[in-house]
Amino acid sequence: MADRKPIDSWLTDMDGVLIHEGVPIPGADAFIKKLRESGKPFLVLTNNSMYTPRDLHARLSRMGLDVPIENIWTSALATAKFLDDQRPGGSAYVIGEAGLTTALHDIGYILTDHEPDYVVLGETRTYSFEAMTKAVRLILGGARFICTNPDETGPSTEGPLPATGAVAALITQATGRKPYFAGKPNPLMMRTGLNAIGAHSETSAMIGDRMDTDVLAGMEAGMQTFLVLTGLTRPEQVEDFPYRPSKIVDSIADLVDRV
Repeated sequence: MADRKPIDSWLTDMDGVLIHEGVPIPGADAFIKKLRESGKPFLVLTNNSMYTPRDLHARLSRMGLDVPIENIWTSALATAKFLDDQRPGGSAYVIGEAGLTTALHDIGYILTDHEPDYVVLGETRTYSFEAMTKAVRLILGGARFICTNPDETGPSTEGPLPATGAVAALITQATGRKPYFAGKPNPLMMRTGLNAIGAHSETSAMIGDRMDTDVLAGMEAGMQTFLVLTGLTRPEQVEDFPYRPSKIVDSIADLVDRV
């Protein structure tokens, strides 16, 4: 592999890298502490659009992980940045929670079901048939279809839950229109995040637990990639993919000394 420049900034996924089922993964606190002491730019990323950065900051703080609000980047923020670039001051019909609606309000979007520019689909624990029907009719009426992320299932203590990608597939089947996904593995989420912290891809690294989202997005954004084995992708599954991470490590604890 060609020599890479030293890593000056870090992006890391949250679930499966720093925390697992509401519990910090050993080494996560030391990694965040080392990052903050180093002064290097960093972001904690999540494809989950339900929560605002303030919500996630509080959640992580309760687990002993001190991540500033400005160092949290969600698929909702990436979606809002994309829409603000594409159609400033537009309108949207939104299926989602506070993380998504707040991000769109913050860029000056009007949330409406009357001839919106976009239908924006994100995570919610209460997908309703009525809301999905309205989304289908608005898309057929000309609204553009945007989705925060393509994840088809999400975790819960009771087991997997249908997530944004699964609901998007239902709407696609009903309309014949495929959405534009703003979150991982779209490298757009990485690039907008890097821009937000003034970092450059050639001197940045992405840490993730999934080959199909984290590693793929980091690679396509031109970053070094580290796969940790504390989440979804197992070691024997790596060879199933036509691309590889820059390095595979057991957990985030193995990267503390790299900061």
